[in-house]
Amino acid sequence: SSCRRMPEPVDVRRLRALELADYKALRDAMLAAHPDAFTSDAQAESARPAQAYLPRLGLDRPQGGHFTLGAWDGRALVGAVSCERDMRLKVRHVGHLIGMMVADHAAGRGIGKALLQECVALARADGLEVLTLSVTAGNAAAEHLYHRAGFVRYGTQPRAVKLDGRYHDKHLMILSL
Repeated sequence: SSCRRMPEPVDVRRLRALELADYKALRDAMLAAHPDAFTSDAQAESARPAQAYLPRLGLDRPQGGHFTLGAWDGRALVGAVSCERDMRLKVRHVGHLIGMMVADHAAGRGIGKALLQECVALARADGLEVLTLSVTAGNAAAEHLYHRAGFVRYGTQPRAVKLDGRYHDKHLMILSL
């Protein structure tokens, strides 16, 4: 009988500044492979230097709630997600989950779930009370992942993204922490 070996678990942790080149490489590949899944444009983003993503790490935000997590398989970055916190007084209890991605070759291993669980835990620990996100309509796998994590859809933004002359709606989701 053939025994299928389970892949080793990934290491999910905050991204460090010296790992921004890995982040940019993963992001550029994902934007190019899945243009309808991201609001950012692959060509424009590929021209940005890795250091342009430094603010996503939240190193200048001692209040927390602003970070990027990476999922590492050995020395390879195979997934990432960011949480952004608006520091204006009336809305700083809200975090926005952006840039969720898992490399195609690593899909189906629970990496998205692990990233999401750690993101929610960190957001809660940093005092956030609400997490929001948007997901392209028709991205059933992503919607299912978010729904299983407790996110609920509260609306749809029609024609949110225009790509090659075609419009894509975005579903808006929220999680109360």
